[in-house]
Amino acid sequence: MEMELKNHFENIRLIIRQGRAKALQAAYTEQLKVYWNIGAYVHQKLDASNWGVKVVDTLASWLKENEPGLKGFDRRELYRMQDFYLTWHNLDWSALKETGTAIVATLSPQLQSINNQRFQIVGSLTPQLGEIPVILGKLSWTHHVEILKGASVLEEKVFYLLLAIREAYSVRDLRRQIKTSLYERQKMSSQRIVASQHPAAEKIPTIFRDKYIFEFLDLPQQHNESDFQKALIGRLKQFILELGKDFIFMGEEYHLQVGKRDFYIDLLFFHREMQCLVGFELKVQEFEPEHLGKLNFYLEALDRDVKKPHENPSIGVLLCKSKENEVVEYALSRNISPALVADYETKMIDKGLLQRMLHEWADSISRHK
Repeated sequence: MEMELKNHFENIRLIIRQGRAKALQAAYTEQLKVYWNIGAYVHQKLDASNWGVKVVDTLASWLKENEPGLKGFDRRELYRMQDFYLTWHNLDWSALKETGTAIVATLSPQLQSINNQRFQIVGSLTPQLGEIPVILGKLSWTHHVEILKGASVLEEKVFYLLLAIREAYSVRDLRRQIKTSLYERQKMSSQRIVASQHPAAEKIPTIFRDKYIFEFLDLPQQHNESDFQKALIGRLKQFILELGKDFIFMGEEYHLQVGKRDFYIDLLFFHREMQCLVGFELKVQEFEPEHLGKLNFYLEALDRDVKKPHENPSIGVLLCKSKENEVVEYALSRNISPALVADYETKMIDKGLLQRMLHEWADSISRHK
């Protein structure tokens, strides 16, 4: 096939794909508008005491009898539609109209910057029937159900809403992030880049975390660094989901030659938003200050020999089995390279425990203000 003709065919295929994407988006919006309006209608009747709770049961039975082909309108779903409406209808969406960087004033800076793109918003602060913020239509109803079921406070719901849009999560990916308490982990994360002059320093708290969850590795409690590395590479898709989809994998045991000697960094990534190389060193024991010396050496080699002129300085991450925060703070206080220290779990952490830790963390912050 001639190259020119092939290019024309590719253009037509692109038109088809774009059309399908727009049609799917429109279908999401129309479906959500129906659920929004039903939720608003049911809420208004219940709130005005025109209906009792038994009326909702009767409505579900009536719809089943009179629209037998209709699915997804049982009692539970009708109340879920009401929850969908109540969750979002009073939110100050206008905060996004100009800056695209904040939704509600209570969002912490770490969570505000999750929204790093501009969204088109419609609807007043108290939308009437037929009005729905366009941003909600960027996710399917199934996505919204996962957020309504899994997130408790409004800030958490906003966090997962924006994150799912930005990262283009599948429903399965979103469910996994909620189940592993990403909101609580991100909220409590205290990661700060040591080299404050780094061009991407302000992005660090939103990209890196103090703790990572690798429940998908199925590693035994006792494992060595080689096992750990091979398991991460074997489940690279899940690993990148936990890190964030802007990470691009460049290689394992990435070769660095300094003088006549060969060195190898465990895992090397490139981060699109920060425009820099990110090297991971894996440790299956507790963090020790001397671990930083080797990482700093690797970062220097990356910046001299691998980094391209237009890219930002490289960042290093020590991923340890455990760490003592005070030891990490001391070790990093005079460290001149952009390095971070995080620990990991190979089993799911109890969400209730993390929520209690988050409350204790918030109380501690407020007491020291």
